[in-house]
Amino acid sequence: MSATPLNHAVSDDPIHQTKVDLAACLRMAVLDDLHEGIDNHFTVVVPGHTDQYFVLPFGLHWSEARASDLIIFNEAGETIAGDGIVEMTAQCIHAPLHRVSGKNVVLHTHQNWALALNMLEDNRLLSASQTAAFFHNEIAYDDDYQGLACSVEEGERLAACLGDKSILFMKNHGVVVTGDSIAQAYRRMYKLERVCRAQILAMSTGQPLALLSQEVIDRVNTPSPTDRHPRASRAHLYFEAVKRIVDRELPGYAD
Repeated sequence: MSATPLNHAVSDDPIHQTKVDLAACLRMAVLDDLHEGIDNHFTVVVPGHTDQYFVLPFGLHWSEARASDLIIFNEAGETIAGDGIVEMTAQCIHAPLHRVSGKNVVLHTHQNWALALNMLEDNRLLSASQTAAFFHNEIAYDDDYQGLACSVEEGERLAACLGDKSILFMKNHGVVVTGDSIAQAYRRMYKLERVCRAQILAMSTGQPLALLSQEVIDRVNTPSPTDRHPRASRAHLYFEAVKRIVDRELPGYAD
């Protein structure tokens, strides 16, 4: 099977390709049930800039996201290109997170299983499975929910909580997943939801969890020199598969 999507070729224009990939990402979040309709936000730094960000304008459902719909906004909340406006909490959370963390991609959702874990007094993700071990030392925790993010200062507070981690668990709220690429960030988000679901299901039995030792966690996180598919290529292959799925199930995102 081809490694490129079914209905369009990879573009030589990084701005256009970023828009296509972000639109596909939004539609796949619907298929994976990681969305809240028109709420929550996925943002990506505009290639060639450090202070401008792509986002779906508020009011469009994620299932109808198209590359041509995406707007560019700045930290002041101004729309620089495209039609529509950025939702306030997207401006206040995402722009400071990009600026402070230097992350290219910031995905914020209230996805079901991760949110369920963050509703617990003890919301720590435990290394009780192979996939969970990949998240060891990758998650920061914000245990002080402040209400709706209505200021850039709140975004800066969240960025400080995130620190040098790739994921932020937001108690009583949701999660932030970051990455250097859309492919990397979305794969992290998808796998995170699955390990949160697995932990809650295991906890629901009332039996103690069998935690992995630090030695095993380290072994899981040490790349094998003989691995035919290193981690970076796995993210790329996964996201190309995602786009083929969206081409079949929710086509039209590249328009």
